[in-house]
Amino acid sequence: MTGGNGNQPDGPAIVVEHLVKNYDQVQAVRGVEFEVASGEVFGFLGPNGAGKTTTINMLCTLVKPTAGSASVAGHDVVRERDDVRRNIGLVFQDPTLDGYLTAAQNLQLHAELYGVRSDLVKPRMEQVMTMVGLWDRKDSPVATFSGGMRRRLEIARGLMHSPRVLFLDEPTIGLDPQTRRSIWTYIRELQERERITIFMTTHYMDEAEWCDRIAIMDHGQIVALDAPETLKAAVGTDRVTIHTDDDDATIAALKQRFDVDAKRSEGAVTFGVPQGEQFVPRLFAELGIPIKAVNVSRPTLDDVFMSYTGSTIRDAEEDQSKHRNRVMMQMMSGGRR
Repeated sequence: MTGGNGNQPDGPAIVVEHLVKNYDQVQAVRGVEFEVASGEVFGFLGPNGAGKTTTINMLCTLVKPTAGSASVAGHDVVRERDDVRRNIGLVFQDPTLDGYLTAAQNLQLHAELYGVRSDLVKPRMEQVMTMVGLWDRKDSPVATFSGGMRRRLEIARGLMHSPRVLFLDEPTIGLDPQTRRSIWTYIRELQERERITIFMTTHYMDEAEWCDRIAIMDHGQIVALDAPETLKAAVGTDRVTIHTDDDDATIAALKQRFDVDAKRSEGAVTFGVPQGEQFVPRLFAELGIPIKAVNVSRPTLDDVFMSYTGSTIRDAEEDQSKHRNRVMMQMMSGGRR
């Protein structure tokens, strides 16, 4: 019953067509469409509440779509749920390891649940735990592990049954930047060694840079999809951030004097212009409002997000918190169907 990644299908690893999920009057996912190539590292980037986790739950057969269709490893997520589950690994946002068991016992239990042949369990366990740097801690209780170590063990567990597709839902949430970078180094090495498809969700900009392609999601819809560098190049402007004593007057002055549309963002005023460094001298000379500080940066994925949605991902998270709460209330009141 092992998934077996040695016989990857010739076609896409994931195909999604017009996928929809509603909870009563709340639209969590609104007709998303995309494909993920076999062996690709594909990312969903967006604020919390954008519909990323709901989409991944549908692909992993944990939630039934309201409309549309999806297949994973060549199997329909509604009609062939068992086949899908045999071919995927899943690392959830929330920890699911048993802290009272050792690392090896956690992986042994997973192998038994997935029907891994008994003679393959130990060599496979050594292989995946070595890949995440935990083989020397195999007999240690998980309760003694740090957050980063637990995350690495969860990834190893998700690989025990040799899945074709590994789903990572916010794989480094709550970890410090150094540990997050370490986790992603392991993930990339695992992808190259195992030659599997990796589908992950994140709201960290630096994390999305590790993906071959990313889909930017906002309010349940995909607003952009391409390689990170391609998306950034398409923005075509530098981001200028200025601090003054009057944001409203600054935004009005930028529009009047330079025909630039600016927005408040994270306690400052931001806008995009070509060749930002050359624009700064004009800004000081002609704005007519004292500038306390200015920063110019090349396009980032946050700029891409802003260009498609009109806000930064952090601002969008605040805006969508109410949307997310409505979805959760619908789920808790029996809206799941």
